[in-house]
Amino acid sequence: MIDIKTVGVIGAGQMGAGIAQVAAMSGFKCFLWDANRAALEKGMEGIKAQLKKMVEKEKISAEQSSQTLANLTPAKALSEYAACDMVVEAIIENLDIKLKVFAELDSILPANSLLTSNTSSISITRLAAGTKRPDKVMGAHFMNPVPVMKLVELIRGLQTSDETYAAVKAASEKMGKTTVLAVDSPGFIVNRILCPMLNEAVYLVQEGVKPEDVDNGMKLGTNQPMGPLTLADFIGLDTLLYVLRILHSELGEDKYRPCPLLVKYVEAGWYGKKTGRGFYKY
Repeated sequence: MIDIKTVGVIGAGQMGAGIAQVAAMSGFKCFLWDANRAALEKGMEGIKAQLKKMVEKEKISAEQSSQTLANLTPAKALSEYAACDMVVEAIIENLDIKLKVFAELDSILPANSLLTSNTSSISITRLAAGTKRPDKVMGAHFMNPVPVMKLVELIRGLQTSDETYAAVKAASEKMGKTTVLAVDSPGFIVNRILCPMLNEAVYLVQEGVKPEDVDNGMKLGTNQPMGPLTLADFIGLDTLLYVLRILHSELGEDKYRPCPLLVKYVEAGWYGKKTGRGFYKY
């Protein structure tokens, strides 16, 4: 079985930084890179702030925090990823951009290194076909926020080998995650079920129901810890719209058609928590 000791993460946004933090905390040597240097610096500062909070709350020791940071290297160039046994790509949900990054990594990584994507909706089979190592490509979809959420959706492409699947599963479990195996179809498991529910909540707002009433109804009526509109704001309405459009396009069913109000909010730049306004103001 492939022994993964060094992990590279591509993209230092909320997801990428979270994956890098968890990997480094779990004992992996970890590289973090972002095409935007300011984003990389922000991601590293965010990790340091998270670790500081954990020490203050006595969830980890100061020594564990120091060891985590010692395990984590902000990469200056992708060429540093030649030392990685596995890479997790966590960039924008855009097939062409992901394929470009995968092709670049394909030329840098050793022949036996694994390539995984944190995509929430894009075909793993399609990503794998754009490389010279399709048997070593698979999906590893972490949930947000990564340090808190226990799930990783594993997605095998048609070409993914049993050895690759076993190695990525073992690495995910070493990070303290529980894995589920999804079929390589749009939305996989979680988003296939979640996004239509969030979309339906937006339809209710469009019909005149107050966001607070939608959220309280679902929290108190179905025991969800967070209402669907609060969750949508947290995920990002732009991300939700993108995934819904992929589901609608790929599966061709009306139940995935994005609510017009969701489209309007995104057009207005009201993406949710990250922009200060969505269904709520932040």
